[in-house]
Amino acid sequence: MSRILLILPLSLALHAGEFTLRIAATTDLHGNLYPYDYYTARPAERGLAKIATLIKKARAENPQFLLLDAGDTIQGAPLETVHQLAVRAHKSAAPDPMMTAMNALGYDAMAVGNHEFNYGLSNIKAARETAKFPWLSANTVLAAGSHEKAFAPYVVKTINGVKVAIIGLTTPGVPSWEEPDHYRGYQFESGVTATQRALADLKTTHKPDVVIVVAHSGLGSDSSGADLSHENMVRQVAERVPGIDAIIYGHTHLEEGGKLVNGVLVMQPKNWGASLGVMDLVLSNSGGHWQVKSKSSSVWKVTKDVPADPEILKLAEPYHAAAETYLSTNVSDAPAQLSGRFCRVEDTPLIDAIQIVQLHYAKADVSFASCFNPRVEVKKGPVTVRDVAGLYIYDNTLYTIEGSGAMVRAALENAARFFKQCSESTCAQGPLINSRVIGYNYDMAAGVEYEIDLTKPEGARVVNLFYHGKPLKDDQPLRIAVNNYRAGGSAGYEMFKGAPVAWRSNEEIRELIIQYYSDKKPLPSRATGNWRVVPEGALKVLEAEAANEGRRGENR
Repeated sequence: MSRILLILPLSLALHAGEFTLRIAATTDLHGNLYPYDYYTARPAERGLAKIATLIKKARAENPQFLLLDAGDTIQGAPLETVHQLAVRAHKSAAPDPMMTAMNALGYDAMAVGNHEFNYGLSNIKAARETAKFPWLSANTVLAAGSHEKAFAPYVVKTINGVKVAIIGLTTPGVPSWEEPDHYRGYQFESGVTATQRALADLKTTHKPDVVIVVAHSGLGSDSSGADLSHENMVRQVAERVPGIDAIIYGHTHLEEGGKLVNGVLVMQPKNWGASLGVMDLVLSNSGGHWQVKSKSSSVWKVTKDVPADPEILKLAEPYHAAAETYLSTNVSDAPAQLSGRFCRVEDTPLIDAIQIVQLHYAKADVSFASCFNPRVEVKKGPVTVRDVAGLYIYDNTLYTIEGSGAMVRAALENAARFFKQCSESTCAQGPLINSRVIGYNYDMAAGVEYEIDLTKPEGARVVNLFYHGKPLKDDQPLRIAVNNYRAGGSAGYEMFKGAPVAWRSNEEIRELIIQYYSDKKPLPSRATGNWRVVPEGALKVLEAEAANEGRRGENR
């Protein structure tokens, strides 16, 4: 085991001039306050109410303590969605629920996440006014003539006589994903440049002993090696900016207990409040100057044995009740019981339900959608907002881009990396799901017919690709429906980036789905069957692997 993952026992007697600074961190909470899955109406082992118990334990063990969050906090779970929609419609002046809970827990700072911009500037302002801690982003700066409130690039905390600087960073891809009105007045710079500038200012004005970066950005490439440095820049910052002791990061919804990158300790807690990141920095005073003698980190996972904190539950209760009322409203009917269990390995009616909506509103020829929630289940009969919203759990918006057949093929090849290559014999054995590719980055297409041949190498797997019954030509012009993240080229879908945008929605895709089926349109009863994985023997293996992920509660 790497030494970096070993937590130093706090019972060790440190001699005079030494002490341990503990830093606890969350990221990508996405409005998960209650330990509850709103889309299944079942308890869930996640959420800030449970993390609060771990926070209090970590603080009790070592009161020399900082509490940080790496962003994507005020968007996501219906508890926040219902509140944010009411604020945007000027129907509520209630304080933000996540900020209220974080105030109670004594957070010291939060990095600004890209999803903080989902509801626009007035909602950001309202949430910031609730927070009693700074929102940090050194690389989100005011544009010329802007009247918006600047984000602080850093904050300095003094603990036991030690000056600790905390620099915040935000993934610079926001303009690729958001409506211009949602970030008007702000510009997004390179994380490396902004960190260098912040450090230079800190050395002149504060002379910190410890420098921590809290970044809403991934390591710098996705797990398959695709270059996503414009979006995920933590590795670049660690390698190119000297003087950083540790980086707490988020955005990619993965978990990293801790490792060294160019001598910098980096750590990412799990999203949705599924784990708490804990760092321990042992500091030594030599000649009147504090230095980091050693550093270690780990993640403390939320389990069924971790109780929810009653104080946080009480603060969240009115927001939780409002969300439940909204989600219980009937909007449609399902002619058959529908399940998302195998939605990433075979065509399913639930994904087709999303594609139907996207094709309708985007007036598109082809639509791309992914399965965000394999655990969604819809019973036969009346369908509620909860059921429909469970199909699309993120607040993405819908784009229509002007594309081509070649673009569609390239996108499908990128998606097909979700599967491993196999031979005719090994395809019936597995494993066939590529754990290096996050499940929600696997997109399926509607409007075309195709097969994904797992016996072929990456880049050559999409076969029998047809459009209106004929082989799809590379130069075939197409209107393509994608979400705002895909339009920005995220997760290797670079073929969409920079394409002309013919239309974009004002509402989130989830709201479009609710609107569409609220007109009493029934959900589809069976899949169109426009795509499949071959060879045929691979499907049983893929279904077994998907079922195992479901039993583990994974939602990669």
